[in-house]
Amino acid sequence: MEPHGFVHGMLDSKCLILFILDRALYPVDAQKIYELCLQDDCVNYFDILQALPQMVETGHLKVDEKNRYEITEKGRETNAITADEIAYPVMLRAKDAVERFNREIRRSNFVKTEILARKDDEYAVLMGLDDDISSLLSLELMAPSLKQARVLSKAFEKKAERVYQAIMEILLEDEKKEDL
Repeated sequence: MEPHGFVHGMLDSKCLILFILDRALYPVDAQKIYELCLQDDCVNYFDILQALPQMVETGHLKVDEKNRYEITEKGRETNAITADEIAYPVMLRAKDAVERFNREIRRSNFVKTEILARKDDEYAVLMGLDDDISSLLSLELMAPSLKQARVLSKAFEKKAERVYQAIMEILLEDEKKEDL
């Protein structure tokens, strides 16, 4: 029986890994590489995990101190030659997945939260929103329990831009009325 999908074997997996890491703007751990490669029914987890150290050994990838992978110049040159070997539907899905990954990582670099224990079993949740140039918002809220502090932290991580916009609208509300 003919296997479904386009990625068959180690060579196809290596080509896909190079394609993905050539487009990733940030270092990527092995699990995330597998998730980004999982754009085809035939992608094999074990092929991906076996390919990564082989590609480091051949100089196509490098690994950092946190066990995250990046493509090397040799890897980029090889990808330029082999990218056409990847099936078009897989290439499109992989490209979309990498773009989502890049957006998520970029956003996480701008949204920061930290939970600090205070006296009397209270917690402070420090929240910040930055842009490319500087800090846009720094906010500290008290929470009566660790559970509530975690809820506040996660909610801010999801809605940081909306919180910033809401504060700006409230603070500039009188200014808008005066302009009319």
